[in-house]
Amino acid sequence: MRSGTPSEIREVTPAVLRSWSLPTPAEGKESRGHVVVVAGASRTPGAAILAAEASLRAGAGKLTVATAASVAAHVAVVVPEALVEPLPETSDGHLGGAAADVVAGLADQADALLVGTGLLDDDATLTLMDELMPRITGPVVIDATASAYLGKRPEGARHLAERAVLTVNPKELASVAGCQVEDVESRPVEIASTVARSCRVVVLLGGTEKHVVAPGGPVWRYAGGSPGLGVSGSGDVQAGVVAGLLARGAEPEQAATWGAFVHARVGERLAEETGVLGHLAREQPGHVPLVLRELA
Repeated sequence: MRSGTPSEIREVTPAVLRSWSLPTPAEGKESRGHVVVVAGASRTPGAAILAAEASLRAGAGKLTVATAASVAAHVAVVVPEALVEPLPETSDGHLGGAAADVVAGLADQADALLVGTGLLDDDATLTLMDELMPRITGPVVIDATASAYLGKRPEGARHLAERAVLTVNPKELASVAGCQVEDVESRPVEIASTVARSCRVVVLLGGTEKHVVAPGGPVWRYAGGSPGLGVSGSGDVQAGVVAGLLARGAEPEQAATWGAFVHARVGERLAEETGVLGHLAREQPGHVPLVLRELA
């Protein structure tokens, strides 16, 4: 992908977010949106659980979790608020093209779709995305392993007219952009902006700073957070928060910017309570509504 000139950088603050308020929640689960989380392989049911809970903690009203059939019952017990849909697996316990029909049907009923969290096999995930993405018409969060789809198919989300959010770490963004991770670490704004324009998606890039870039828009940056967020499962929580905000009716750029700040602020709260290091991703979702209350 060819590089472009980075856009204006704006710092994310509580005052900025308060002036860019989320859709007002109403009574009743239907009014707060239905999120579908497609996550987890046979060895990673925890990823589905983390993302699912985070989406509800962000305010979504209804939740469906679509996950590998071998672990679906376990996910259903841990997340009793969800309708859990078992998906066909490959012989190695991954989600592949055979799951696409079920997921596409679920997505038709949803206000936001999250796909990619906890999916481990690159080839199987690419096959799933090849079968699924042309059939998606609503807002979608493309996370983690699923992000590689846009590296292979830069046009794959353009039909969504910028209603897709790509949630990635520096290594994943480097894969999409076809560069080295060191390039992303030294030029995060430039490379995220290039991917946003080329793929017509909103990019949320995590790291020591968080950057959000929409095609043609400003770059939103938040330099807070905590090193403790660099722990297994943390990205799953962030992706779930963004999906939950999308389901509530936030625009993709807004959902990504709010989601980045909320996740970073959760890390700050946990650092204050338990120390900079040592807190777990499973402790993050419970702080999400508290941060949202701080911003109210």
